[in-house]
Amino acid sequence: MTGSIVASAATSEERRIAITMDDLRWQDIPAAMRKDADQRLRAALDRHKVKAALFVIGENGDTPEGRAILREWSGRGHMIGNHTWSHRWYDKMPEEQFGADILRCDAFVRQFPTFRPYLRFPMLKEGGTRERRDWMRAFLKAHGYRNGAVTIDASDWYYDQRLRKCMKERAKFDVNLFREPYLAHLWDRATYYDRLAREVLGRGIPHTILLHYNVLNSYFLGDAMDMFRMRGWQLVDAERAFQDEVFTRQPDTAPAGESLVWALAKETGRYDSVLRYPGEDDVYEKPILDRLGL
Repeated sequence: MTGSIVASAATSEERRIAITMDDLRWQDIPAAMRKDADQRLRAALDRHKVKAALFVIGENGDTPEGRAILREWSGRGHMIGNHTWSHRWYDKMPEEQFGADILRCDAFVRQFPTFRPYLRFPMLKEGGTRERRDWMRAFLKAHGYRNGAVTIDASDWYYDQRLRKCMKERAKFDVNLFREPYLAHLWDRATYYDRLAREVLGRGIPHTILLHYNVLNSYFLGDAMDMFRMRGWQLVDAERAFQDEVFTRQPDTAPAGESLVWALAKETGRYDSVLRYPGEDDVYEKPILDRLGL
């Protein structure tokens, strides 16, 4: 391996992608926009006839506003998953306390008909040591859970922060200025992780992309799905994507986490020259948005 990601013989396979959304931070959406933002997100998914996975922070969901959103999403067939109760970093709390945080969220999200026992780790961090990683893997197995892993990591949360700042500080700010930079970011990350997956695994996989329930995606989720479809990718239901064998893999990496594809590549020891750590973060995107004045 020379350090470049070489496309595998599987490049002719159809590329597939599922939408997964984290957090349910409805409170970060300006109050006057919340109802319309939720409707736009659901309408984008309805238009493409796909079911997403919504990984819920329990303390955001267990509110009148959160419960109303979840009833609507579950009623429309979107998968509901566990994103812990308080969204704290696993390595910053004792294992047993983190486990209790998972179970507190579990007790809440289980009430929704489309709940499935998948955990999405906050910040995609699964343990800084092998001991913590293995403790948590055993805990999840004991409670009937699987890792709701991401294969395409991205930093939409940072684009959303910058968008909301512009909206707050600039009168009549045109949100569409974010459209092309954001879509370019998603395309860049999707094609990177897809090439890496094909190189490491020797085949295409149904990808799960990391997005968030936020203002940014309320404006541009539909555009993003249009982009993938027009460029030859198939949009698939999240629950269907998670049935692929790749999501049963448990890479032997420490610190554990990041994209599942990133971790599988790291495990081989052959891709260090193309794997940055962390896989995605604001430090990579800040210079881009600074140059654009956004």
